Amino acid sequence: MSEPKKMERPRIGRKLAGVCAAIANYANIDVTVVRVAYTLLTIFTAFSGAIVYLILMLIIPEEENRYLKND
Repeated sequence: MSEPKKMERPRIGRKLAGVCAAIANYANIDVTVVRVAYTLLTIFTAFSGAIVYLILMLIIPEEENRYLKND
């Protein structure tokens, strides 16, 4: 049985803090679609998306550094 999916901000492939990349990886969709949708929603909701992004940046954990793992 596979592990349950976890939403984590990736260290590779992110533009700012990796929130859109985390959502795309979790939902198994292209990150460009998430970024375009996020941008449009932010513009059309009077930039409240920026507040949501900051909150998600604090809530979604960053993925573990695979080079510093303690085995």
